[in-house]
Amino acid sequence: MATDLSKYRNIGIFAHVDAGKTTTTERILKLTGKIHKIGEVHDGAATTDFMEQEQERGITIQSAATTCFWKDHRFNIIDTPGHVDFTIEVYRSLKVLDGGVGVFCASGGVEPQSETNWRYANESEVARVIYINKMDRVGADYYRVIKQIKDRLGANPLVMVLPIGKETELKGVVDLLTRKAWVWDESGDPLNYEITDVPADMADQVEEWREKLIETAVEQDDELMEKYLEGEEPSVDALKKCIRKGTINLDFFPTYCGSSFKNKGVQNVLDAVVEYLPSPTEVKPQPEVDAEGNETGEFAIVDPKRPVRALAFKIMDDKYGALTFMRIYSGTISKGSTLVNTFTGKTERIGRIIEMHADNRQEIDSCQAGDIVAFLGMKTVQTGHTLADENDPATLEPMVFPDPVISISITPKDKANAEKLGVALGKMIAEDPSFRVETDEDSGETILKGMGELHLDIKVDILKRTYGAEVEVGKPLVAYRESITTPITDGYTHKKQSGGSGQYGKIEYTITPGEPGTGFQFESKVVGGNVPKEFWPAIEKGFKSCIEKGVLAGYPMVDVKFELLDGGFHPVDSSAVAFEIAAKAGYRQSVPKANPQILEPIMKIDVFVAEESIGDVIGDLNRRRGMIKSQDATTTGVQIKADAPLSEMFGYIGSLRTMTSGRGQFSMEFSHYAPCPRNVSEEVIKAALEREEAKKKK
Repeated sequence: MATDLSKYRNIGIFAHVDAGKTTTTERILKLTGKIHKIGEVHDGAATTDFMEQEQERGITIQSAATTCFWKDHRFNIIDTPGHVDFTIEVYRSLKVLDGGVGVFCASGGVEPQSETNWRYANESEVARVIYINKMDRVGADYYRVIKQIKDRLGANPLVMVLPIGKETELKGVVDLLTRKAWVWDESGDPLNYEITDVPADMADQVEEWREKLIETAVEQDDELMEKYLEGEEPSVDALKKCIRKGTINLDFFPTYCGSSFKNKGVQNVLDAVVEYLPSPTEVKPQPEVDAEGNETGEFAIVDPKRPVRALAFKIMDDKYGALTFMRIYSGTISKGSTLVNTFTGKTERIGRIIEMHADNRQEIDSCQAGDIVAFLGMKTVQTGHTLADENDPATLEPMVFPDPVISISITPKDKANAEKLGVALGKMIAEDPSFRVETDEDSGETILKGMGELHLDIKVDILKRTYGAEVEVGKPLVAYRESITTPITDGYTHKKQSGGSGQYGKIEYTITPGEPGTGFQFESKVVGGNVPKEFWPAIEKGFKSCIEKGVLAGYPMVDVKFELLDGGFHPVDSSAVAFEIAAKAGYRQSVPKANPQILEPIMKIDVFVAEESIGDVIGDLNRRRGMIKSQDATTTGVQIKADAPLSEMFGYIGSLRTMTSGRGQFSMEFSHYAPCPRNVSEEVIKAALEREEAKKKK
């Protein structure tokens, strides 16, 4: 049975922490007939938050994919987390979506995290509608948030509804297109509403906003625009077509408001998803890439009859086994078929295909282009891998994950826990590519690396709770880097003569500091045959293997450029190995002379505090070597943006709560690496030496 893809909507709901995203998802599922009793996040009973940690913390950590139906359209909803340490989840989810609903809080407005998520959505070119939630809250101000969306996000919100009343007086919304008021009663039942005429005191305001709406919409159609300028008003259907076109082109974002908690205004958002967000066939198809990651010029066109292309965007472990969430871009996959994982080259047999509804599931026999489903029992598939047709393989654009900036060491309490730990970590790495695990060879310790303190905190919590592995946690360590500050030109000759064939390799080279973010670069400027071409890769390999460990404290070297200028070789004694050794020795000899320095991760910090605590908070950030970038007053407080070194920010949430009597909020994400001040460098080097000593003793 071929399904009508124009009736599909793959959407994500994303927002800042506490904007009410999960509650909104709950309401959508209730309205689309999937849940009968509405779960509340406040009670820790929301349907899409089924991990214990989520129910306890009241935040969404994992995105869950859910299918539901509205007005004979099929919605695949991906609930994404809003917390900064989990933006990897948001990024991953956006990759597989066709459209989104950006949820903002009517009193909090555009918060730091919303900016990051919005930026990700812009990069992924996802069409969105905006929903301003919590209109029933004290301090709710629809028009202020609309202005913030313009100013802070640089976005163009297209106002589709106006609120009737606000805060505790919120009654409903006026639909500007139809000039009708949707008014809900106080029963809290989303279905108890009536559609009536616009309240008399709002008539002028409605006309004013409706005019703005029409003027923006008709820009999408020259013919309608001319008629409109001549005084002919377009029909509602013609306007809807224009709004759909502009939304899909990202020219503007239809904007709605309401209160999910009080069940007012959610239906209008669902209608907007159907009317204005794209179906899978209306978005740019995913480019296919070759093994090196270069685009081949082919695309995965959404069509059930084409060769299979499916992207794994999330892996979740639950009581039934590992679930691999897949977005099917093209083709049809049925139970029992065999596909190839283009990353590993291995084949995978598709056992069970499952359609998810938060945590209950339904087995299906086949799935096709446009679907979002989960496969059970995949053996080699990890996040970002592509499953494709064996006879016609292709890879979809691989996902790129950021490097971790913080690590902690953990030790199992005893042998039984050590076994549990191994199994648990294996599953956790598959689920979250921004979480890394390494074993320190010298000390035998297990090192966990992640995107921030909260990220690792929750990982340790999952280890204890989900997997029952009791561990002792070491102090957090910052991922420092090293680089050089001055160029140096130097040379090194490696020769060894002792019975039989000798070894000979002579190189002259320059090592220069690279631009930030360039990593390792190698270039040969040798002319003539002083160093034959076949030895260049060995020299590059020699230098490259050394940058794993810097000369000051053993942290990886970044942003260095090695240029091979000249050298010499011996027709018998020269070999690739000899030149590789020469490069390694040259590195050890030259880098200490190039004024090496320690770089530390600098975090972008957003703090939100009440007016009266601002002096304390800024003073404290200055003590933490923070650079204050800006302060913006909002109606509910002040937003401070700053850059500060990660090493100074440990335990910040505790101090912030103390300074602000528990009212302050903050979020931070990695920004860039910058040189450490000398006193900090000395401490870092000293600590590294002490760790080396301690390992030797062990």
